[in-house]
Amino acid sequence: MDRLTKDQRRKNMQHIKPYDTKIEIILRKALWQKGIRYRKNYKSLPGTPDIVITKYKIAIFCDGDFFHGKDWEVLKPRLQKGHNSEYWISKISRNKERDDEVNKQLLFMGWTVIRFWGDEIQKHLDECIKVVEETIFDIITQADDLTEDYSDS
Repeated sequence: MDRLTKDQRRKNMQHIKPYDTKIEIILRKALWQKGIRYRKNYKSLPGTPDIVITKYKIAIFCDGDFFHGKDWEVLKPRLQKGHNSEYWISKISRNKERDDEVNKQLLFMGWTVIRFWGDEIQKHLDECIKVVEETIFDIITQADDLTEDYSDS
């Protein structure tokens, strides 16, 4: 049962932004402070990643918990009881499918994909930054290993 009137809910939904969300800004500021440079809302890649570290081919998505179906097994039954359940279940299911499709496309193109839930960014920002730093380290290490392999030949 929705606590807001139909007009209040409509106004609320109209103000949800696709770019520069609170969670994106929090993560971007933390990355910048660590010296990690990036591009934001990179339209040249499938799915328009929220943050792209082009130097290392890393695409980062900051997924909102509701719209991208975090804990879907718990959320879906709750939605089934609510108003307009068919619409929301269909919408979120399609978002989840699209996320998987985008991940596959980016991986095929040689990109590393990192997805963070909004809740993770807000509550465990340090861990999110550590994931990005470790991914960069792994990519650098792999590149060094490849360079060594070629120089040994």
